[in-house]
Amino acid sequence: MKLLDIKAFAHKIEQYDMVPDELLPVAAVALPVFETIAGLGLIFDIPGSLIAISSLLILFIAVLGYGILNDLDVDCGCFSQVEIANRGNLRQALYRDLFMVAAVLFLSVSGRVRTLYSQHSSLRGKLRLFKGGS
Repeated sequence: MKLLDIKAFAHKIEQYDMVPDELLPVAAVALPVFETIAGLGLIFDIPGSLIAISSLLILFIAVLGYGILNDLDVDCGCFSQVEIANRGNLRQALYRDLFMVAAVLFLSVSGRVRTLYSQHSSLRGKLRLFKGGS
């Protein structure tokens, strides 16, 4: 959605007053492109994708926190214009992002457990062969 209407997304970024005007067009294009690449990387299990998604979520949480602390009455810019258009929107988006961080942590931990398990299984097989077992 963001890439389909760059001007509208740039305006949403501008409302936070965190990005210099000269960089708004760059941010309005770069951010959704990076989100798309990171998401595709996560889908196709490309190394580093989970870190990219985590970095984006941390950035979004910081921006949403800034908006909440400064009592900004803005759309979070997360999805579409149909999304709830009041300040509660920022809190909902913050909670949603915190939930996604929990999901990323789960994926990270489960991936490590899976790797350790496969390494352990592989090592057991090698030891069995070394001892002359089948």
